[in-house]
Amino acid sequence: MQTADIHSLLAFLRRAERLKTVTRTSWTSEGKQESTAEHTWRLCLFALSVKPWFPELDFERVLAIALVHDLGEAVSGDISAVLQVGAPPKHEQERRDLIQLLGDAPDSVRTNLLALFDEYNSAATPEAKFVKAVDKLETILQHNQGRNPATFDYAFNLPYGQQYTAGHPVIVKLREILDAETQARAAGDRPPPL
Repeated sequence: MQTADIHSLLAFLRRAERLKTVTRTSWTSEGKQESTAEHTWRLCLFALSVKPWFPELDFERVLAIALVHDLGEAVSGDISAVLQVGAPPKHEQERRDLIQLLGDAPDSVRTNLLALFDEYNSAATPEAKFVKAVDKLETILQHNQGRNPATFDYAFNLPYGQQYTAGHPVIVKLREILDAETQARAAGDRPPPL
């Protein structure tokens, strides 16, 4: 790797730091608004935690897809799923944003990260489908345990991402439990204990 490539790689990584400050419409159990970087971290942890039940998957690829799936949000921010109803697909803007974020990063980095982003959004591989499912489950988990505003719409999560969380028995069982928690939160129950 040439010195110029190292400098351009470091510049990209400095720009990617913005993901730590992009907030989502999720709150932590302490009432702090969650960042996209925090969501991505727990998505990776979630994926690794269920790895034993998915021996057929390439988990290096799973983690790579998970790390990149929302990276474009570092430029324009997160668009809540609630606000996406009837809007153009957010992945189109996020892809443009990812290209901007990558800037003059080395070609190998640009090519790899864009391919991972596209793989996630096409959901054409078992790994991408798995990350899509766990992404939805992690979001619902955070919504259920967060100290959310009084107007938070828990019921929105009941159909959210169902097309990605059907099929594998472990994913289905996780979804059933999270949906029961969602219904309890919608009825006014406290978050599940830590």
